[in-house]
Amino acid sequence: MKRMHVHVSVQSLTESIRFYSAMFGNVEPTVLTHDYCKWELKDPAVNFAISQRGAKPGIDHVGIQVETDDELAEMNARFAAADLPVREQIGTTCCYAKSNKAWTVDPQGVAWETFRTLATAPTYGESGNEPEHSSDACCTPTASTLQFRSRT
Repeated sequence: MKRMHVHVSVQSLTESIRFYSAMFGNVEPTVLTHDYCKWELKDPAVNFAISQRGAKPGIDHVGIQVETDDELAEMNARFAAADLPVREQIGTTCCYAKSNKAWTVDPQGVAWETFRTLATAPTYGESGNEPEHSSDACCTPTASTLQFRSRT
């Protein structure tokens, strides 16, 4: 099953947790730290994350979370088919999770990721293969940090 992912940078984590928990039907967050919060909802099927890490408030990035390696390969192929630059990351740490993922930036400059979460992590993100960040909100790359991958 694929799940939509939305990450929003916020000014006040406490106020935002109260608002989004109420909006999602008083559902408690799946992950809650001092600077990050995530809900993995079934209705609607979304991985919705917020963070307070110094980035400009608003949408930081969107994406598709997958459950299997086959689904991740399918999504990576979709990114490549869109003829946009793609950056793959294997075993990266981001958002208190270890994941395999790929990033692209759409024609409007919105960062998109597809990822498969492998495990939780004790840190927000300290991977040796991280791209240059567009913000402190996550591991979000800018268009200039992405490399074109040839389609095969």
